[in-house]
Amino acid sequence: MARPEYLRNYTFDWDIFDVAVSGKSALDTKFLTAPVLDADQVTSFLRGYGLDPNDPVSRAELFGNFQESMQFIKRYFLKEGTSDGLDLSIPSALYMVTDVRDLFLMAAGNSESTHEEKLWAEIILKIMHTILHVDKDLRSSYFNAIQTQIFDRYYRYLHRDSDNNLYLKSGEIKIPLIDFETKAKKTRDSVIIKLLHKAENVAEELFDRVGIRLVTKTKFDCLRVVKFLIENNVVIPHNIKPSRSLNTIIDLTKFRQKYKNVIKMSLRNDLTEDRFLAAVNRELAECGFDDVESDRNDHSSKRYRSIQFTSRQLIRYKNPFLKDFMEIRKEAKADEESPISKKILAMDTSLIARDVRFFYPYEIQIVDQDSHTENTQGEASHQEYKRAQKISAMNRVFGKLLAYKGLN
Repeated sequence: MARPEYLRNYTFDWDIFDVAVSGKSALDTKFLTAPVLDADQVTSFLRGYGLDPNDPVSRAELFGNFQESMQFIKRYFLKEGTSDGLDLSIPSALYMVTDVRDLFLMAAGNSESTHEEKLWAEIILKIMHTILHVDKDLRSSYFNAIQTQIFDRYYRYLHRDSDNNLYLKSGEIKIPLIDFETKAKKTRDSVIIKLLHKAENVAEELFDRVGIRLVTKTKFDCLRVVKFLIENNVVIPHNIKPSRSLNTIIDLTKFRQKYKNVIKMSLRNDLTEDRFLAAVNRELAECGFDDVESDRNDHSSKRYRSIQFTSRQLIRYKNPFLKDFMEIRKEAKADEESPISKKILAMDTSLIARDVRFFYPYEIQIVDQDSHTENTQGEASHQEYKRAQKISAMNRVFGKLLAYKGLN
């Protein structure tokens, strides 16, 4: 029986539907886009994406992303670039691509390429998609200003005494610290790897590009640091992202009642501050966690201990161009009759942003010295964490190719 022609109008790509309405990532679909049959459909898709392959600048950018994706794959996912990479090689047909639209047709199975080449084309397109999102994150232009404004809020409360001991201090309140660390800016490659393993495959969803760690002497001091940051308006609770908060150091449900009892005892027995703190620390010893499963990060060790949360800070960026331009306008007014002065004075400055304001997320981690020592050893170490992240990204992107070649 012949298939009715009208059914073409009622065909659904359920894979893409899952991306749109069911929370699936485009990286986990059979193909990165809806099926494309010819170069015109690819052109239409890319224009909708925001890049016109008929525009020379966009075409060059797309081809540059294609070349970078190939190099990225070799450097991080194949044995030729890393010892724990896959023992595979990019097919020679991929090196022959000169128009990115051909890569889309190859991935869609609408070219003369083999099935393995089709799978490789899909992999490369997924890397390209991720690189484009990293490069188009507008806020990255303001990163130095972001870091400075966030860190300055903390630096004003950091003090060292004559013996070089570090404290968080405001007025009479002084909390001893073992260390205060700021996270270095993530390299571009590490951002790409992180995005490749995240369900939210967009650069705006990275919350730890800026990070701060405070290492305290005791677990109780971890709670005191949180209290200090809130009371001094370094952190505004209303700007904390709830789904990003995690505490694996102190079981607060257990501790609250025990702490209440210590307060009552201190009032009843007129305890000195030293005896009060000793009693609190004894109770805290019974308020820890066993191994904790984190829904937030599959690659964190179950033994990793910290209090961490993500806050947003309002960043103010003054446009340096505007100041320079207004100086030029001032000089132009001194010679209003010259042609160049007339053009400068006629320019509409209302479209030049005087300053830019936006909220930027950053991660705060608070940990006691014993937990910090354990966190930095063995499988909880940062190197092991990064390796697990890379392997996860590799398995995600190469999953179909590995299954096809029987290498799962």
